[in-house]
Amino acid sequence: MARSKRIQPADIPVVILAGGRGARLMEETVSIPKPMTLIGNKPILLHIMQYYRSFGFRQFFVLLGYKGHAIKEYFLNIHKYVADVRIKGAQMSYEYDSATLMDMDINLVETGEHSLTFCLTYGDGLSDIDLKAELDFHLRHGRLCTMAAVHPPARFGVLKLARTGRALFEEKGRARHDYINGGFMIFRREFLRRLPASGNYSLEGEPLTRLGGDGQLYCYRHEGYWQCMDTMRDRETLEETYLSGQAPWTRPAPSS
Repeated sequence: MARSKRIQPADIPVVILAGGRGARLMEETVSIPKPMTLIGNKPILLHIMQYYRSFGFRQFFVLLGYKGHAIKEYFLNIHKYVADVRIKGAQMSYEYDSATLMDMDINLVETGEHSLTFCLTYGDGLSDIDLKAELDFHLRHGRLCTMAAVHPPARFGVLKLARTGRALFEEKGRARHDYINGGFMIFRREFLRRLPASGNYSLEGEPLTRLGGDGQLYCYRHEGYWQCMDTMRDRETLEETYLSGQAPWTRPAPSS
């Protein structure tokens, strides 16, 4: 019997939710959608796409909403933002940065029609999660959804108290015992049949809650780097990490 073709990252569309207003980032999002907020010299949306691309994913479907025209304008004119420009006499020439464009198939607004599996993440979080290992985990367990479970960054330092009153203080880092939805999800296409045909709803509401209740939600535990961008302080943290030259999401993907 012929063996079925093993699914590859290049065959799987990546859906990125990019329609959020970013109410707690109003300093940045008055004129642009949250995923277009710059980390270094490029929007967090492009950082996310490049990270997926480093694992072999190349089909991207960006779902637009609030100020979606800004995302369209950016990708329609991406050479203006990422290319080196040489001006010689009356002529202007562009040199494309192939490391930035990375052979991506970018679709704005609508999702693919034929893939049995698709990835989905939020346009406001970065990580060094092993996407290949998560995909392998998803294909093994056979349920409808795999979600990245991550430790949330702690907002405050932690006090450890003894009965005597003695205390130890730990600088804020990451909550070591709690897990939250870190995005970087993988779905089987049957999940789409469970979504309401009309109306507004939150993915984190009934859709994922029902999946969990039906035993169709599995979590891939990620113990490494993860950082969302909910506030200006979060954006500054990401910016500092990126400008340090040691950003975990820019490191080469693990070899197979």
